[in-house]
Amino acid sequence: MPRYVEGRMNTGYIPQSSGVSGPTFDLGAWRSEIPILDSYIPLNNCSHAPQTRATLAAAEEYLSSWNRDGMNWEVWMAEVEAARAAFARLINASPDEVAVTTSVSAATASIVSALDFTGSRNRIVASGAEFPTVGHVFLSHCKYGAEVEWVPVSEGIIDAAAFEPMIDEKTALVSACHAYYQNGFKLDIEAIGEIARGNGALMYVDAYQTLGTCPIDVKKLDVDLLSCGSQKYLMGVPGIAFLYVRDDLIESLQPAVTGWFGRQNPFVFEAQRLDWSSTARRFDTGTPPVFNAYVARAGMEIIESLGPAAIHEWTRALSTRLMAGGLERGLTVHGVQDVTKKTPSTAFVCTGDTHSVEVRLRAKGILSSARGPVIRLAPHFYNTLDEMDTALDALTDILQV
Repeated sequence: MPRYVEGRMNTGYIPQSSGVSGPTFDLGAWRSEIPILDSYIPLNNCSHAPQTRATLAAAEEYLSSWNRDGMNWEVWMAEVEAARAAFARLINASPDEVAVTTSVSAATASIVSALDFTGSRNRIVASGAEFPTVGHVFLSHCKYGAEVEWVPVSEGIIDAAAFEPMIDEKTALVSACHAYYQNGFKLDIEAIGEIARGNGALMYVDAYQTLGTCPIDVKKLDVDLLSCGSQKYLMGVPGIAFLYVRDDLIESLQPAVTGWFGRQNPFVFEAQRLDWSSTARRFDTGTPPVFNAYVARAGMEIIESLGPAAIHEWTRALSTRLMAGGLERGLTVHGVQDVTKKTPSTAFVCTGDTHSVEVRLRAKGILSSARGPVIRLAPHFYNTLDEMDTALDALTDILQV
């Protein structure tokens, strides 16, 4: 297995613009909780987080329960509720405003299935930066009368003002991801949401690329709907996601994508009666992803204990180092170069097959993520400045061959 030589903790130059001399938490202690750091430099958080001792223990807790008890429904459902509550705390919501689902795809499908496209409000206005799954769900509803319009990406970014001429009284839903998956550019959710509300449209945000790296307060953002999965910056696994639904909106939405856990009492077992939970649990569907909930809860509690603000401060310093170091080495940055307007992810343009670059970086002990014409290097709270330099040197060597 490839290995790398770790430099001294927290050494090296931090650009003055970052204003950070080191993280406010014990970086060494947290690094000791991530075993893969002995073998790799994980910089693929925009795609998948590494395993921690806490998430491994959570997975083993479920497996032990399953093996020991065969089924312990009350304990398992309590764990699902603990995951729901952990997500709610991270976004400043009530657990009753949060649904547990299996993916952002499923969350998006539930949302759109609750809308009526037969009337005058039949339009969805979506950013061109949406992850493909979101667009696919929107387009699949065109057969029900939905019209989908796209706000284009220009030079890797989207200005909030570009939404204004496209949103009007025919718009039912405005969809703006919090950040562009390809290069980490953050959209101005507050400004876009104000335009949506001014025209009576709902505002939906996919926060998969941001939650866990910065504070997100759904009340301050004043969004109607927000979804996020567990496997990226929330330090969890695939197979579970969460959907926030603003409390005063819940009763007006009846999703056609539903299941027995969306009912007032799932254990009544009445197949011929469709009642709705009075909370966002109406967006729950079938049997919840219990195993995934164990791991997701443990991952989110790591983020909560560190504090999103502290993570944001340190990952901004790491991102600054990546950005400046990449430009110094002659690499081309895709999208915005202002670290205050992006996630920790920095995308570097590569000619040719970017997947092969990802494979070659792995052989050098660097875990990255290829998307289209770019290689994304996406640090998280546990990374060091030395690792940014090591990754940039490896990428530069590969691209110069």
